[in-house]
Amino acid sequence: MSVRTRKKRAHRKKRQPLSKAMLALVIVLVIFGAGGVAVAAAAAVWLQDLPDYKDSSAFNYAQKTSVYANDGTTLLAEFYVENRDPIELSEMSDYVLEGTVATEDERFYEHDGVDMLGIARAIVVNLTGTGREGASTITQQFVRNTVLADEANESTIKRKVREAYISLELEKMFSKDEILQMYLNTINYGQGAYGIEAASQLYFSKPAKDLTLPEAATLIGIPQSPTYNNPVDNPENCLARRNLVLDRMLSNNYITQEEHDEAQQTPLTLNITREEETNGIMKYDYFTSYVRDTLLQDYSVNEVFKGGLNVKTTLDPHVQDLAEEAVNRKLNSLPENLECALVAIDPDTGYIQAMVGGRDYKTNEFNLATQAKRQAGSSFKTFTLLAALDEGYSPETNLNCTSKVKIGNWDVANYGNANYGTRSIESAFAVSSNTGFAELCTEIGPDKVADMAHKCGIESDLESVPSITLGVEEVSVLEMAQAYATIANGGTLHKANCIEEIKDSSGQVIYHADTRGDKVLNTDLTQAAVEVMEGVVQKGTGRNAALYNGQPVGGKTGTSEDYRDKWFCGITPQISVAIWIGDRNEKSMPTWVACDSIFGDFVNKLLRGQDKEEFPKGAGTIKFTKTDIGHGSGTDGETVSAEGEKPEEKDDKPEEPTTNEPAPNPDGGGTNTPSGGNSSGGNGSGGTTTPPSGGNTGGSTGGSGGTGGGTGGSGGDSSAHPTGGRAAA
Repeated sequence: MSVRTRKKRAHRKKRQPLSKAMLALVIVLVIFGAGGVAVAAAAAVWLQDLPDYKDSSAFNYAQKTSVYANDGTTLLAEFYVENRDPIELSEMSDYVLEGTVATEDERFYEHDGVDMLGIARAIVVNLTGTGREGASTITQQFVRNTVLADEANESTIKRKVREAYISLELEKMFSKDEILQMYLNTINYGQGAYGIEAASQLYFSKPAKDLTLPEAATLIGIPQSPTYNNPVDNPENCLARRNLVLDRMLSNNYITQEEHDEAQQTPLTLNITREEETNGIMKYDYFTSYVRDTLLQDYSVNEVFKGGLNVKTTLDPHVQDLAEEAVNRKLNSLPENLECALVAIDPDTGYIQAMVGGRDYKTNEFNLATQAKRQAGSSFKTFTLLAALDEGYSPETNLNCTSKVKIGNWDVANYGNANYGTRSIESAFAVSSNTGFAELCTEIGPDKVADMAHKCGIESDLESVPSITLGVEEVSVLEMAQAYATIANGGTLHKANCIEEIKDSSGQVIYHADTRGDKVLNTDLTQAAVEVMEGVVQKGTGRNAALYNGQPVGGKTGTSEDYRDKWFCGITPQISVAIWIGDRNEKSMPTWVACDSIFGDFVNKLLRGQDKEEFPKGAGTIKFTKTDIGHGSGTDGETVSAEGEKPEEKDDKPEEPTTNEPAPNPDGGGTNTPSGGNSSGGNGSGGTTTPPSGGNTGGSTGGSGGTGGGTGGSGGDSSAHPTGGRAAA
């Protein structure tokens, strides 16, 4: 505070409480200035239903919610209705304080909330027609912007009387400096900035404490009309208003003539460096929008956008950056219509450390990692594996992995009709044999597979049909990362979580994530499953996910019907990652597209230099008592020609076949239909493409010329597939 301002305060007489007579006189003067004494009798009625201005919460103005990464410093977003950073008076430039008083209420330190001399002067000026002059004090303006905000736009005598009365009362509750501080923290400075600190940061990229005289005068001039005086949209109006502020500071002896002249000759120069944002989101758009939506599930709109929350998320900027780099490198080699979604979760906590929801949030805000549900293909075989092991089948149990098998009326084929002969469960899983796992699922029961998927963390509804093992059910990338994390940590389900801690506007912790989880699987079971899953990376369809430093890694590839979806879900002891590639409109993609190389690129860099860790080991109590598989009866009327996967090319090809990719027209296309016709491979006649939500809009009939197509369900394309939707592996 300047010497001049301090001097004014020092010589100011102690305020005396207003007598009832004086209070009545003030109100009458206000009423007269507003339109005559005829309404004075109504004042008593108007003052009966005042807001509870004596409650301090009446002045708890809207504050923005700040969202940070897990380091507590990387700012991801600010959600607000009013962009505001409340600060103390001592954190404001003296020019701001002096200029505000000189411009808005030069007798601020002399009156008691309502300036009777100012009212009288305004009445004379307005009645004589020599101009227009207002008489609202800083205190009255503050009351209008807070306690009476709902009435602020009413130009009525009633509002003016109520405003005057509360202003007089407010001056008994707070000191002048407290009122000035609250005013400067609430006033509208345009462009969504409320309060002097937010305005200073917005227009000049500096704290309010460091504002120069021309800069302070520029901001002081805005609130009179935040749109008309906006320095971005109306710089000429703003400059004129700034110079008027300087004139008033000079006339009130806050600045010298030399300071005044120099400031008026200074060009209007802004310094707006704030990062471009989308609805308050500044970084990692897909993840941060997911945090916002998560907050709104548990807190009201007012709490999120006005409550001043401080949110610490689970996102690790280093992990996120590596994930985005790996995804972008892959996308640069793919057709532009293809998108990629990725979720990386800490298996021990359920914390989401990274999320990629598409190519560009600003182009399409729909999050393919959380909002889209797509067929998981063979990546769903992992739950059949777990269910079989849980039923007592050994990884060495042999399966019939010939090119085609018929189980009841269900015909299943491997990609390219590849004949793998008799294979163990472990070997069949590595090469992604459709025939072997169709037989296994039928033997143990599809309901066991569905139950196991739900137990691990799949939350979508699942139909208990034999083809579930081939990934015909639609799930999100987030669900798959969550479910695979349960396997990685030894059988504890941690619900995927994006928020670690929330503090309210006073700094009190109101939420902290519970990371205890629920034990859902025996660690012996997950250990056996992981050992099978490691074979996929070591010698099967996911070899490009191998880690160079010897870190253990397991996973499963997946491909859906007509190459519409490609998956890789991989785990290490430190992280669970689910990756999907596809077209938003579910168009087919080139056969060579695969996801395992993204995992390898991403996780190799993430774990570089880290000590080798091991997956959790069980107590060795699991008993594999079943070693033989008998052909199940299948389900009458089922017809599926399923898909497997093909690894990306590598120099060190495995000895066993790995080209277990989809055959032409698979899964509802023109193969193995009992009627001899074609079931609809894509949309039947009358069908439509898939909407952005990731659901399917079914065709009304089977494919053209086909007799096997049934009627598609509301969520599936027309097909003779047992679920009523498309078949896939």
